[in-house]
Amino acid sequence: MEPLGKLRLGVNIDHVATVRNARGGAYPDPVRAAKLAEESGADGITAHLREDRRHITDGDIDALMQALTVPLNFEMAATDEMQAIALRHKPHAVCLVPEKREERTTEGGLEVAREENRLAHFIAPLRDAGCRVSIFIAADRAQIEAANRIGAQVIELHTGAYCDFHAEGRFDERDTELEKMRDMAAFAHDLGLEVHAGHGLTYDTVQPVAAFPQVMELNIGHFLIGEAIFRGIGPAIGEMRRLMDAARAA
Repeated sequence: MEPLGKLRLGVNIDHVATVRNARGGAYPDPVRAAKLAEESGADGITAHLREDRRHITDGDIDALMQALTVPLNFEMAATDEMQAIALRHKPHAVCLVPEKREERTTEGGLEVAREENRLAHFIAPLRDAGCRVSIFIAADRAQIEAANRIGAQVIELHTGAYCDFHAEGRFDERDTELEKMRDMAAFAHDLGLEVHAGHGLTYDTVQPVAAFPQVMELNIGHFLIGEAIFRGIGPAIGEMRRLMDAARAA
């Protein structure tokens, strides 16, 4: 099938805040990074306000809502505290992710099928407030069906396993995971869900995912912030944008 439209790039600025918090104080400022990303062609900004506030803080979310002209994708756990914050700010989108204090970063997708009733009630007021609700999930048919039933408008496919297999040289497993993601992107699209993808994507792994015609947005953070140390934010985003566009055109 033909691509459904321009492939958007959401830039996650969490790890600018990680560097700031390593020393305390106000530098480097994740809001400044978000504005530079915006000026460099990012179609949106993603920020994850974790329960333990290990990187992004409440003040960062306040400032991002004031400063951005592109959409903010507010990543959050499905807790009462985070729901209240989202309802106060009413960001363009909220993305529900699993969250554990002991993890370094988000591990796997949200378990929707086992918590379908709770999550359906949880997202209803967010939708009523005008937020687009996205669910971060593994490329699994049962989870996608559950996300659709509870009223999510968007799913974001977890690309972490695919990227890990590539980094470890486990190419048969990488290709199997990629094929599963391709099939589930098409399945979710056929259900009427908008499909996004992200987690762990790099210059080396982005193009096969960007080529999925049903995927409308990629959310990439850690790699771009790391690459910005060497290239600067603008050139780092520009190269990712170039690779995404080339894969889409092909």
